[in-house]
Amino acid sequence: MLWSFARPHSRTLTLGLLLGLAGSALGLATPMITKWVLDALGSGTSLAGPVAALLVLLVAGSVIACRQWIMLGALGERVVLEARESVVRRFLRATVPAVTHRSPGELVTRVTSDTVLLREAATSSVIGLINATVMLVGTLVLMSVLDMVLLGTTVAAVVVVALLFAKLMPGLAQAQERAQEHVGRLGGVLEGALRAIRTVKVSRAEDRVADRILAEARASAEHGVRAVRAQATAWTIAWSGIQLAIILILGIGAWRVASGHLEVSSLIAFLLYAFGLMDPITELSQNLTALQSGIAAADRISEVESMRIESRTEAVGAAGRPAPVSVAIPALEREVAAAGASAPGREVAVDGPALLELRGVTAAYGPGAEAAVRGVDLIVPRTGHLAIVGPSGAGKTTLLSLILAFLEPQEGEVLLDGRPYRALSRDEIRARLAYVEQDTPIVPGTIRDNLLFSHPDASEEELAGVLREVRLDGTFDRLDQGLDTPLSSTLVSGGERQRIALARALLRTPDVLLLDEATAQLDGLTEAAVQECVRGRAATGAVVTIAHRLSTVMDADSIVVLEGGRVRAQGGHAELLATDDLYRSLVAALRISDAVVPVAAPVGQ
Repeated sequence: MLWSFARPHSRTLTLGLLLGLAGSALGLATPMITKWVLDALGSGTSLAGPVAALLVLLVAGSVIACRQWIMLGALGERVVLEARESVVRRFLRATVPAVTHRSPGELVTRVTSDTVLLREAATSSVIGLINATVMLVGTLVLMSVLDMVLLGTTVAAVVVVALLFAKLMPGLAQAQERAQEHVGRLGGVLEGALRAIRTVKVSRAEDRVADRILAEARASAEHGVRAVRAQATAWTIAWSGIQLAIILILGIGAWRVASGHLEVSSLIAFLLYAFGLMDPITELSQNLTALQSGIAAADRISEVESMRIESRTEAVGAAGRPAPVSVAIPALEREVAAAGASAPGREVAVDGPALLELRGVTAAYGPGAEAAVRGVDLIVPRTGHLAIVGPSGAGKTTLLSLILAFLEPQEGEVLLDGRPYRALSRDEIRARLAYVEQDTPIVPGTIRDNLLFSHPDASEEELAGVLREVRLDGTFDRLDQGLDTPLSSTLVSGGERQRIALARALLRTPDVLLLDEATAQLDGLTEAAVQECVRGRAATGAVVTIAHRLSTVMDADSIVVLEGGRVRAQGGHAELLATDDLYRSLVAALRISDAVVPVAAPVGQ
């Protein structure tokens, strides 16, 4: 996973590696040039050559370091950008169940902090590890040229430090990974709390929610402290080991100089290598730590790669068997409805193919999950208003998810204009549909962006027309920027937000308008105007509504009653009041009085 982000930039990485190796070579040459200076002093020869060589090393090293820094820094930012692009596109192309199964805050963390951790790991960390290794090996080789006895002392110290590092690194990586996991959970809990801030305050739950959020923060801090302790221990061991080696080198080196086995200039050069030995060890540990953090981040991002993707252009996959339609909507043509049998479920012929049809559909939200709907047969004709009612968990939202191709049937099939969904792409399906969610989330951007979100090439006249339909004409004239004002939840009321979403759907002039109780937050007068708008749309196209309000149920041409994921009954309002106990209880819960609509006596009374 980590290499997949670095692979496209292998040429730049190779150049960065070569620059790093060149810089390491110049660094390794400096102590030897210093020895040259000392030898020249001792022999009385000219210092021009060695001093000029030192200046060349300085200038060349500075140029190379600057070039490598800029190159790898820019590459790191490109890797972060590409990782974020990959993750964001994966989120938006994933199936709705795959996205909603996870906390939004946790998903946001994958795009923000986790991608940043990839930057060093996928670019400079690997190069830094190679450079540090070359520098360390090169230093030891040149030390061997100067004095083998002192080299043995140095190698012993390096081996001890390396063994201790190897023992401490796994715990450090695990602590960092756990800390980042808790940061992701913290983001998810905080995002949910801020979204429900009014409920939190009214429930006097500020302290409880804060404690829950801070519990994740404390857990992250606890693992972070463990990581700091492990890192501090590792660095202390490394520093102490090298300092001990230097003390031993000074003592043994002085003895060897005194005995005539070593020149003073060689001892000084050896000491310079020893002092510089900490640099490659430091670089190794830092880059190893960054690499481990990046690998942990890559593992978390790889979870995103496992999210199931829906293709917009390929045909929708749908397993199942064709089944005959057993329920027909009787209310679009009043004559057909009046001729229907006394019990719901009587088959009624519909001239021509249905616009939308579900045949024997069974669906669940994941492998092994309980079916949310079972054996559903349903027809949506080309015009009219169909309301879907039922208790919580009956499968109402699942039906809309199936129609919108958010969810695929496990059995049966969904058809549009007589063609099964499996023969159509999601773009072809959704181009015929428009959807208004109950929560009506705000799309990032201005009011105009929100209105034109589904139909960006709509004209000003079309836009003005739908604003009139939903009674929003002139509403935003009070704002300095009008429709170009950035939209936020505090700028508009809940009812205005719902009407913006409805206007967006109506602007698209869909074949099927799907409403998840789009009038839930409207006042009576505005609701009446919107219902009139919906009736007008139902006269020329299909409207399917999940109904939670009395007016929606009463205004529908036909009503489908769901229970336990199955179609229990279907018919007109008066017919269902007379024939279905569950519908009567739902009506009672909605407080529809018999005086509003004449109620037929139940069968048998």
